[in-house]
Amino acid sequence: MKPVKQVEGRAYPFGQKNVDTDVIIPAKWLKTISRDGLGEGAFETVRAQDGNVFDDPEYSGANILIAGDNFGCGSSREHAAWAMDDMGIKAVIAPSFSDIFSGNAFKNGLLAIALPQEAIDRLMEVAKTDPITVDMESMSVTTPFQDRFTFEMDPFRHQCLSEGTDEIDLTLAKSDAIETYEKRIDSAQPWNNPQAA
Repeated sequence: MKPVKQVEGRAYPFGQKNVDTDVIIPAKWLKTISRDGLGEGAFETVRAQDGNVFDDPEYSGANILIAGDNFGCGSSREHAAWAMDDMGIKAVIAPSFSDIFSGNAFKNGLLAIALPQEAIDRLMEVAKTDPITVDMESMSVTTPFQDRFTFEMDPFRHQCLSEGTDEIDLTLAKSDAIETYEKRIDSAQPWNNPQAA
């Protein structure tokens, strides 16, 4: 996972509430275990509508999504985070998130930033014309108009995202302790590992 220090750029002023993972990535796209190409199916049902924000050239290359309350509800599919990453979204800002989506986002380096509805309303307006910045060091979302909205994040998640550390990295960092433990157990309980005897 790459470290996330700051995400700056245009944002999709999406704003819809209760967007479930089937809207983020429809079930027909779940036949793959690869993350590549899922961005093509991201928000497919929304993109099928004329004048949708995702196909508006004004927001081409946007890397932030401004959404409504309860974003990522529904099933637990990790493909939702994969699809958003594949389409270039690096941060989602909403009043609240499904716990499962929030966890999947974290594990895939996608920032899920919760802000009050008043902040979301303001960011929706700014997103129509100007970039937005999410800064992990100051834990704030800012605009060129001196708006500054601070957010909270679990310290463990903040550290992992800022350092680019995932669960595999955390496990590998303990490899010496794991090896020492396994040798001790093999010695004390050889019947559990016939190859060690």
